[in-house]
Amino acid sequence: MAKSRLMARPSVADIVAHGQSGGHQLTRTLGAFSITAIGVGAIIGAGIFVLTGTAAARYAGPAVMLSFVLAGLACAFVALCYAELAAVIPASGSTYTYTYATLGELAAWIIGWDLVLEYAMGAAAVAVGWSGYLVSLLGHFGLHIPPEFAHSPGTLQLADGRVLQTLFNLPAALVVLALTLLLVLGTRESTRINNLMVLVKLLVVVAFIGFGLAYVNRANWEPFVPPNAGAFGEFGWSGVLRGASVVFFAYIGFDAVSTAAQEAHRPQRDMPLGILASLVICTVLYVAVAAVLTGLVPYQRLNVPDPIALGIDVIGQQWLSLCVKLGALLGLTTVILVLLYGQSRIFYTIARDGLLPPLFSRVHPRLKTPHVSQLCVGAVVALFAGLVPIHLLGEMVSIGTLFAFSLVCAAVLHLRRVEPTLARPFRTPCMPWVPLAGIAMCALLMVGLPWDTWLRLVVWLAVGLAIYFGYGRHHSRLRHRSH
Repeated sequence: MAKSRLMARPSVADIVAHGQSGGHQLTRTLGAFSITAIGVGAIIGAGIFVLTGTAAARYAGPAVMLSFVLAGLACAFVALCYAELAAVIPASGSTYTYTYATLGELAAWIIGWDLVLEYAMGAAAVAVGWSGYLVSLLGHFGLHIPPEFAHSPGTLQLADGRVLQTLFNLPAALVVLALTLLLVLGTRESTRINNLMVLVKLLVVVAFIGFGLAYVNRANWEPFVPPNAGAFGEFGWSGVLRGASVVFFAYIGFDAVSTAAQEAHRPQRDMPLGILASLVICTVLYVAVAAVLTGLVPYQRLNVPDPIALGIDVIGQQWLSLCVKLGALLGLTTVILVLLYGQSRIFYTIARDGLLPPLFSRVHPRLKTPHVSQLCVGAVVALFAGLVPIHLLGEMVSIGTLFAFSLVCAAVLHLRRVEPTLARPFRTPCMPWVPLAGIAMCALLMVGLPWDTWLRLVVWLAVGLAIYFGYGRHHSRLRHRSH
């Protein structure tokens, strides 16, 4: 009885039937090219603008290029598993929903609680990067935010040798609060604006690569793999692994590709082509950016929240520097907005299932937004953005995401075993090896992260389990229906 309660889940067939009811079917209009375009637009984002320099300076040196390849390979295995679940379960394309329908309520709660960590820390990390680009951009106009209020608490050494005690990253906290207010008021991104921002981000990346190549100093690439500093993850090949674990953040968003499975012309052919092509294109772009960045600036100097801005300053073209920094700033703004939106909707969905207090699923009668959930999320994220350094935020996002993705791969294996006859418009190829490879790659990258990051994850999950067994298990709507 205890086991069946913990494994309680809605029938997948019921979810499929629910998705097919209502008289509206998704039209199959997307080919491999369209799916690839969706993937490139979703993947190119905050990671490349924010954490590339951190990974190079602290872990991998110029070999951060190899870190991107390793992280992209892990994403390929996981994305193929995502695609099968997205095709089978016509519900919102969230890991929480997939896990709920396959592994049961407890596993879904763990993933949902993990996604809270991923989205919150992700939004905070991007906000810190946003702050760095804003400070750099304002510097072009002779405007300067006091360094004490543009960095998380700690010490900061200035170019003139002075050491300051920093207090709070005020721009990062303010942009989170401002975007939270917009979301509470019901402001939505239009498709046109979002597409424009995707184009801006791509142009910034391509412009940086194109103009930066001419200024690369190859001496900055030597040694390509800096010798290990004496501890695991501090350069050497273990540093390449840890770098891959950190820059995995740059690939967050690739799972959006999998949600297109029901609209693909020929999902069995178009989905793997679109997924793999988008990952290859983005990996090539990421490796090129990392190569140019570490060729422009010695990797030791790249431990900053705005590495692309630092690299573009070396080129010395004022107009290009201004355009790239402005483009990166605009692109990062939309990323923060999407992460804050997604975080509040996860809270809303979990509360609607009874696993969190109904307060979090309350919708404002006039604004039609989950205002309580959104305000709570915004306040917490703003606090983290102001107080926590970017490398810690990036590590927390990566370990949370890798943990969630490993459960997605496990869900595919489990569903193949318990419901082998279920209709699958897209089937993960090379079963069971692709899901097993996805789990193994995620585990490998998680091992590459510092142990204190593991400790934070364990503490976070322990708090989540306490909430589940203290509240959620007794208020679950699924359990009430079963009685």
